[in-house]
Amino acid sequence: MLRPPELLQARAAHAEGRLATRELRLAEDEAISAALAKQRQIGIDIFTDGEMRRGSWLTDMADAVEGFVPQRVEMEWKGPGGGREASTALAAGAKLKKLRQLTAYELPFLKRKAPGPFKVTIPAPSNFLVASYKEGITDNFYSTRADFLADLVEIVRSEVEYLVSEAVVYIQLDAPYYSHYLDARHRERMRDAGRDPDAEFATGLEGDNACLKAIPRENVTVAAHVCRGNSRSRWYTEGGYDAIAERLFGSLNVDTFLLEYDSQRAGGFEPLRLVPRGKNVVLGLVTTKDPQLESQDTLRRRIDEASRYLPIDNLAISPQCGFASVAAGNLISFDDQWRKLELVVDTARKVWS
Repeated sequence: MLRPPELLQARAAHAEGRLATRELRLAEDEAISAALAKQRQIGIDIFTDGEMRRGSWLTDMADAVEGFVPQRVEMEWKGPGGGREASTALAAGAKLKKLRQLTAYELPFLKRKAPGPFKVTIPAPSNFLVASYKEGITDNFYSTRADFLADLVEIVRSEVEYLVSEAVVYIQLDAPYYSHYLDARHRERMRDAGRDPDAEFATGLEGDNACLKAIPRENVTVAAHVCRGNSRSRWYTEGGYDAIAERLFGSLNVDTFLLEYDSQRAGGFEPLRLVPRGKNVVLGLVTTKDPQLESQDTLRRRIDEASRYLPIDNLAISPQCGFASVAAGNLISFDDQWRKLELVVDTARKVWS
């Protein structure tokens, strides 16, 4: 969720050494409490802290794990102010060692303050194969991506185990880097570099499945979110799910897939025919990149279209991604954010009630 200006100012002051950690935590608590109250007001019934304590959706990995160094992987961003820019992911420059739980500062507050069941998001291990394995740095410590993935899997697996032990009912693995394997240009670049995109995708899936192995699943929903990048209303990959759908839906051992479907760059709904029966798909039909409010009639028509390929009882609706996957946030206002979430709630009630 969008961070209030006061929180962004507090975070900047803390980074510059002008604000104590305790004061930053209080600012985060206040922002999260307000966001939880607003979610309850508009009718959301699975709550989130909005990742208010994070610099971006994946920075808790580097904050909680020793071994990442400030060597960023450049990405080609598209959209407003697009161009080449470093991602928020850091390169691995040593053997990784988990120092604390990734969600150690998030979970206790949510357990005390959430008005009802809540979800916790963590980055899937597969992301870091693309985002944090940097030739000339990481390969000094991990000779292959598979070696690197093995340590990532153990770090995330122990986090999932911790969340389940704490009775978290909804765990979301964020896996936007899967979109590299569906984008024709990114696939070609991998081949030009002597890499096999299909083999790497299969390895990433195996890693993500391994972090869920032997985890009790009776009282928890495990979901995976796939998008095409989300930073300051920009994106970095394009293309439908066709190239990865059969393997993604058939192999990844999650209950629910949250899929970006807010624009033509996401392709059509046809790949949903490959989703195994009994699994659910959350259609990300409401964009977080643009302030214009979607037509509910259009949303309902698109849900009907998707139901040709997957039963409507196995479908749901959501925003396509976060409103602030990085702390600076997308190019929309707080009012825009809440209007869009109200639209999601209202549409869901009309379709599925």
